[in-house]
Amino acid sequence: MIDITSEDHTLFKSHIILPRVLTAFERDIALINATLKTPGPYVDVIAKAQRKLTADLYEVRKGFRTRGIKVYEEVTDNDGVTARYKCRGYESQMRIRWTMMAADASVVMRKYLGVSTDIYEGERPFVMVPPK
Repeated sequence: MIDITSEDHTLFKSHIILPRVLTAFERDIALINATLKTPGPYVDVIAKAQRKLTADLYEVRKGFRTRGIKVYEEVTDNDGVTARYKCRGYESQMRIRWTMMAADASVVMRKYLGVSTDIYEGERPFVMVPPK
């Protein structure tokens, strides 16, 4: 079995969670536009978060290329998401259950929206792009 570094693990997790957070932001913008009388300021904050998240997602994909990582299958079921990947010639997989995904996604959303995530420090690491 290949030793996967913590940065590799972070990239895999980011690859699974960040697109789902981006989708949640898109859904929230549609709901805000449909229900609020003055959606502009709220939509602006979320749109700014989406731009930051998209830039980080680009960095995740760039990190995959430089590390020789390729996710070749992603399966979603009632219990979570499984991503199968090749990492420097070896095949493996990562599974994230919906309960863990919801917790991580909530923290990631707060991070991109500029809300403090200090209360979550020490409990469990949340997804972010590894340092360059």
